[in-house]
Amino acid sequence: MDRRLFLAAAAAAAAATSAHAQEAAPAAQPAAPPQPAPKPPVRVAVETPLGRIVIALHTKEAPITTANFLRYVDQKRYDGATFFRASRAPGAPEYGLIQGGVQGDPKRVLPPIAHEPTTKTGLRHVSGAVSIARNAPGTATSDFFILIGDAPGLDANPEAAGDNQGFAAFGTVVEGMDVAQKILALPTPGKAINPVMKGQIIDPPLKIISARRVP
Repeated sequence: MDRRLFLAAAAAAAAATSAHAQEAAPAAQPAAPPQPAPKPPVRVAVETPLGRIVIALHTKEAPITTANFLRYVDQKRYDGATFFRASRAPGAPEYGLIQGGVQGDPKRVLPPIAHEPTTKTGLRHVSGAVSIARNAPGTATSDFFILIGDAPGLDANPEAAGDNQGFAAFGTVVEGMDVAQKILALPTPGKAINPVMKGQIIDPPLKIISARRVP
């Protein structure tokens, strides 16, 4: 007989022999089965001559942007691309962003993707965030940037005038922020096609040796 049923039967028999006995308590319910462990995040290692940067992707929050990034990774389109931009904060050059990608190379670039604003994903542009570069919403392709320092102004802001959609954050650096800081400190004498990037173009640009999924 099951041990729990035996104990319940014994308790009922004891109650029957005593006029003052209390009714037996119900048998305890079996414990719920343990929940499966959450899946680890998808991670990508970007190898450069200055070291490795490992990015954890927020695939659940930003499915479109992470899937796009992984297409470039899995098809090895980032291999041989570069980090070409280092934008340093005025008066605080240890903070800013670095940008890399294929820069519209027609042999490497894939079609643009739909925009995923931070108001939809819940992600934020904090230090270590990885986000996708764009012009107008819906024009993002390969180029991504990494923040060294918080930049809340890059989040979507529905109350702002004009283009208020911000940028689409999609990952977080989990290893190699020291490498990102080294890239940020590289000299930037290069000529900028976009006036916004004047004084921010790394020359020579830093090669991306490879970008691969890692455990």
